[in-house]
Amino acid sequence: MIEQEKKIRQANKKIKIKKFSKQRLLILLVLIFLSCLTIITLFKIEKPNYGIQKAFLQFAEYSKDLFIYPKLSQKYSYTEIFFSLLVSLSLALLTTVFGIVLAFFLGIAASENLSNKYLVKIVRTAMSLIRSVPTIIWVLIFSVTANIGAEAAVLGMSFHSTAYLVKGFSESFDGIDKKTIDALKACGASYIEIISQAVLPASINNLISWSFFRFEINFGNAVAVGAAAGAGGIGYELFMAGSLNFNMSEVGFISYLIFGTAIILEVSSTRIRNKIRH
Repeated sequence: MIEQEKKIRQANKKIKIKKFSKQRLLILLVLIFLSCLTIITLFKIEKPNYGIQKAFLQFAEYSKDLFIYPKLSQKYSYTEIFFSLLVSLSLALLTTVFGIVLAFFLGIAASENLSNKYLVKIVRTAMSLIRSVPTIIWVLIFSVTANIGAEAAVLGMSFHSTAYLVKGFSESFDGIDKKTIDALKACGASYIEIISQAVLPASINNLISWSFFRFEINFGNAVAVGAAAGAGGIGYELFMAGSLNFNMSEVGFISYLIFGTAIILEVSSTRIRNKIRH
């Protein structure tokens, strides 16, 4: 009995009671504010005049052409549609490349292993604020300054891609053993030599994995901003077919094309990441 009581006391000492800190209070207040805002919005939001039931009935009416008989009309050729798809893929690839280049340097600045702690806080805070705003909002913001078109889409998507990749890259750099970096410094290695000979080889697999994952996300963003920002591509063709031409067969064909492309990108990306990890 005495031994059991000692074990219980030792176990109780190991259990740390979490204090109610200022950070926990701030998180709680933010959650309460967002909950109240959501409830108020649900009561204040304007309901559509035609009703949700009519909307479902209308969707069921056009679902046959949308899902069962997808085809292109005489206004579009297969060459034009696949070229628009290539435009969206190119936009996704371009913004991903821009994001990788910028995120690599900012990721070094945001890494606790490679940068000053004050600079780390500044960069991480700035990137968190940028990530908190959706990509489509950044595209619309840049469309005011750079006009509606591909320029605004490239700037907005690259802006958000950079902030997203900085988090992944900096975490990959922080995953490197600090003793390795300290040993290289003790041997007289320069900052560039530490990054090129220790940091980059140790984290290259994670960097490639994050980059491919972001490319998949950017393809979906490229489709969305194609119509919203007038950037063109397959998203713009989908908008024209549905909202202006009101051709559900065209909408179905383009939707299946986007869905198939997304699956191919997902499978290819997963296989590449698995090969890199092994």
